[in-house]
Amino acid sequence: MDAMTALPRSRALTRVDLDAMPDDGHRYELVDGVLVVTPAPSTAHQSAVVQLVVLLQASAPDASYRVLVAPFDVALADDTVLQPDVLVARASDLTAQDLPAAPLLAVEVLSPSTRRVDLTLKRSRYAAAGTPAYWVFDPEEPSLTAWELHDGEYVEIARVRGEEAFRATSPYEVNVVPSALLPPG
Repeated sequence: MDAMTALPRSRALTRVDLDAMPDDGHRYELVDGVLVVTPAPSTAHQSAVVQLVVLLQASAPDASYRVLVAPFDVALADDTVLQPDVLVARASDLTAQDLPAAPLLAVEVLSPSTRRVDLTLKRSRYAAAGTPAYWVFDPEEPSLTAWELHDGEYVEIARVRGEEAFRATSPYEVNVVPSALLPPG
């Protein structure tokens, strides 16, 4: 039986249902029990992810931090399992399978198919979970918008474009230049 036809129709989905999804190149996430499916990302998207990982890994102050990429589950609740494009977590918070806690930093690279979800739904879920920092990179512009959690709400602390630099302090010091995240040419 196909995994899509086997999904329950009378209740919110859970992590158990998510684990039954096929390995077909799509990204499967749960938000409040609702399945969110996105297609495989573009070359520009993946290039930006690689550059962010290299930058964040090189800037990590010590081995107590881990930089990971999707697909990797961040299990915020039984009905909310997200896969940020890039995340920074404490090594001690990770299990062999997932991150069962809020990451220190979640980063999403915008795509036409994910823009609305990344800017609204995911941002609100990360804030509710207590993720201290959330960044969104837009490869079309290129730009980076960064939020930090203050009193349970995200406050925009930076929006940089092109050659402008953002000097992050959370989860640790790192300088990000949006244009440097794109492939040459």
